Amino acid sequence: MNKEWSELNKSMQNQIKKRDTYDEGINTLISLRDELWKTIYSFKEDLKREDFSAIPFINADGYHSKTIAYSLWHIFRIEDIVAHTLVKEDEQVFFKGGCQKRIGSPIITTGNELVKQEIADFSKDLDLDELYNYIYEVKKSTEAILKDLSFDDLKRKISDERREQLKALHVVSEDESAVWLIDYWCDKDVRGLIQMPFSRHWIMHIEACLRIKNKICP
Repeated sequence: MNKEWSELNKSMQNQIKKRDTYDEGINTLISLRDELWKTIYSFKEDLKREDFSAIPFINADGYHSKTIAYSLWHIFRIEDIVAHTLVKEDEQVFFKGGCQKRIGSPIITTGNELVKQEIADFSKDLDLDELYNYIYEVKKSTEAILKDLSFDDLKRKISDERREQLKALHVVSEDESAVWLIDYWCDKDVRGLIQMPFSRHWIMHIEACLRIKNKICP
């Protein structure tokens, strides 16, 4: 793992555990996300369109077995779902902005149910400029939510009503490769969600994207 990202993530997790350092922890998290965003945006500047759909590790196990376009979609669909449906309990950026049509996506889910060539084909369908518009809007909206959260909010569990609302939106596939996400998220408190979809999840997938980039652009 990138040492700088790892240290920022570790500091954030320690800081948000204590009331006295909670605000500092949120600022550390946003700094981490800003650093990661620089890498995300560098893909757009450095890579050709076809590179975003390349899947050089198609038969591997791990996050690097995807494509860069898929990985960006996956990171931010999960963040949008968790931040808005589960934490803030409002409408997702995806639906509010009519993003499915703009991006040209055949799905509204996290994409966990897609495998191998399906991932590559899905990636080719996406309007890259609109995908980047979407993921930037999700980043901004999540950070506004984070800044509004109090230390006491971190202990809040996801209600059964919210769980049912999440299911009703059909943004998580019923395929066994995806449906586990509902229990995974809803069994966490808000602190647990901050520590995965909003931070560590980014790191894991972006490092996998860098591995893909290095393979296709040696």
